[in-house]
Amino acid sequence: MKNIKTLWILLLVFVTGATVLNAQNKGIQVNGKVIDANSREAISYATVAIVNAENNQMITGTVSDDNGDFTISSAAPNVYFEVSFMGYQKVDVKDFEVTNGQINLGTIGLSQDAQMMDEVTVQGEKSTVEFKLDKRVFNVGKDISSTGMGALEVLNNVPSVNVDLEGTISLRGNTGVQMLIDGKPSVLADEGSNALGSISADMIEKIEVITNPSAKYDAEGTSGIINIVLKKDEKKGLNGSVSLNTGVPNNHSVGVSLNTRTDKFNFFTQFGGGYRTYPGTSKTINTDLVNNTSLESIGESTKNEQFYNITLGTDYYINKWNMLTLSGSYAYEFEGETQDLDYTQYNSSNLATSMWHRSQSTDGDNPKWQFDLQYKKQFKNNKDHVLLASAQGNFFGKDQTSDYVNSSDTEMDLDDNQNIKTDFHETNYNFKVDYTNPLSEAFSLEAGGVYTINDVGNDYTVNNFTNNTWVLDNDLSNNFEFTQKILGLYSTLSFEKNRWGLKAGLRMENTSVNTVLTNTNEKNTQNYTNLFPSIHTSYKLSGKASLQAGYSKRIYRPRLWDLNPFYNVSNSYSIRTGNPDLLPQYADSYELTSILTYNKLSLSSSVYYLYTNDVIERISTYEDGVSISMPSNIGTNKKLGVSINGKYTPKKWFTLTGDINYGTYTREGDFEGESFDMTADQWSSKMTGKIKLPADFDLEITGNYQSAYETVQGEVAESVFADAGLRKKVLKGKLVFNLNVRDIFETRARETYVYQPEYNLYSYNDRGRYVTFGVSFGFGKGDAMYYSGGKRH
Repeated sequence: MKNIKTLWILLLVFVTGATVLNAQNKGIQVNGKVIDANSREAISYATVAIVNAENNQMITGTVSDDNGDFTISSAAPNVYFEVSFMGYQKVDVKDFEVTNGQINLGTIGLSQDAQMMDEVTVQGEKSTVEFKLDKRVFNVGKDISSTGMGALEVLNNVPSVNVDLEGTISLRGNTGVQMLIDGKPSVLADEGSNALGSISADMIEKIEVITNPSAKYDAEGTSGIINIVLKKDEKKGLNGSVSLNTGVPNNHSVGVSLNTRTDKFNFFTQFGGGYRTYPGTSKTINTDLVNNTSLESIGESTKNEQFYNITLGTDYYINKWNMLTLSGSYAYEFEGETQDLDYTQYNSSNLATSMWHRSQSTDGDNPKWQFDLQYKKQFKNNKDHVLLASAQGNFFGKDQTSDYVNSSDTEMDLDDNQNIKTDFHETNYNFKVDYTNPLSEAFSLEAGGVYTINDVGNDYTVNNFTNNTWVLDNDLSNNFEFTQKILGLYSTLSFEKNRWGLKAGLRMENTSVNTVLTNTNEKNTQNYTNLFPSIHTSYKLSGKASLQAGYSKRIYRPRLWDLNPFYNVSNSYSIRTGNPDLLPQYADSYELTSILTYNKLSLSSSVYYLYTNDVIERISTYEDGVSISMPSNIGTNKKLGVSINGKYTPKKWFTLTGDINYGTYTREGDFEGESFDMTADQWSSKMTGKIKLPADFDLEITGNYQSAYETVQGEVAESVFADAGLRKKVLKGKLVFNLNVRDIFETRARETYVYQPEYNLYSYNDRGRYVTFGVSFGFGKGDAMYYSGGKRH
């Protein structure tokens, strides 16, 4: 109840603030219509700006709708209106009358400018937001493109998008966003490559944001898609940047990014290396309620990583209508980890009866590679008539050895020392064709297919040190192989005219899964075909407000670690294992969204309903002091939620973004005779303040809160933490200094509880505070690259 009360207070403050802001900005209502002076046809998306007559500075602006009509409010007393559109002569309206608090500018005719049409340039264009059927389009105007910003900073100006000082991109408060460049995956957009710094604002035409993907996209769940569309005439010159980082605990790295563009070629490369340390603490308590005994483990761990990576690629413009892209990357990591666990056994009187120590020492090598070959054809009849074919592949390997030693200061029987070897590999291939054809001004057709191959294997060998010799443990050793093949075909048809639009699509995916436990020849084969429909509709209330509704069906397919019936024995009393009989979980997602951009405020509010079948939950069992956690399909889950995301910029030097998400869910299901029916709620919030200080300093402070929430067997405790960063720009943004502090107060932790009639389980893990200092220098058209030094995933 306390959480709900707090939520409603926050919602009240948020909504009240927006209402007050809206009321404060209400002034004289201005309306009019923009047309072509010769043809007398309406001009859609013409820019209408309110300009201060005293200093000629733009105050605010809007765009005309599909009928050429526009409405805007003016609170300033001494203004004039500037109306412009690409290829037309700009018109200034200074002669007007105010009648009953309103200004009617009437019909404004724009005449074509022959010189501007020849040069294909836009003068005085202000960034605007368009609302499409299943996406929002942020058009980058001259107000941003001339500032020298990098791509990450441009993204920060997009409603619902946030980029922290380390370059992590989130959409509506959720990370895991799929990044595309010109509608296709690219190593430049790979968050692990940190190469977005080589793209400057003046090279970006628009940014597309998709929160509820249509049938065109893979049916696997995703947080959303962001597509960066580059200008075709801004890809010349040499661009690059160099970045150095150091931090506590160890976070040392160097990165270099280079990009050169000509009329025919675009070459890019990024390479770097570094060394990082991840310390952590843990605590587990297994309580036997039948015998009133407990087992406690307290531990510390340190993971060290040394990594190197390189990316190479080129775009080849065969001609105006055909382009070929080839890119690849390679990375290599050396990892080492130490862990120390102290165990204590307590009797029914809560007295320690035995104590022992278990230490771990791990070394491993992790090679990785990735390639991407893409062909794009643009047809002459329409720039949006496009065929895109691509082949992609990636590999990740792990060759790891771990030694476990048990010791005690008292006389007691200890488990044997162990040596464990892991040989893991994962290879993925993706072959894809997408076709888009605008059939008319109103109708558009999309169709395509994709074939994906996932080949994963994990050879796990355990040797016990028995009678002074190493003996293979056949009960724990295993070689598990997993192969998954997915064939997907889709088609969508959309209609969009004036203020209203509709897009419907259907995706078919056939999934074939084969798993083999080679040491027992135990096989599991699944083959299933699913249909994934989607439908989206939108209605534009004005150039600044829109309503959108959407439905899509999604799937989550179990991965190797979900299916492998064996487990890692780093903590032999708290074990996680897989389930080879696990089935996919399916979800029906419904969403209704209202979007408002008004002067200095952008506000997005969504109500959503998620119905999930065959929900995958980890179920814990307990026997002889050992807890085993295994995923299982447990019934259904119905979740109803509301999400509010806002960005408010009251001053040029201050931006406030906030996310509030609340959901209530109902679980129905049972497992091995135990009922898991329950009703509970959960909410989270994030608030980020960005302040531009004098002398080109930028300060960013972020607070995060995750409420406690119930699980099918217990609960997860609440979590609250804060991050901060300070950035200093020199040489007009070409030289950047960064100071970042993650988890300022060292409060970010994960605590879980399992409450059962015969036993209770408690688990705690944290990582502590991280402080990083970095310096980046950019040259050419590239802005300084914020290379975090993170390993490639």
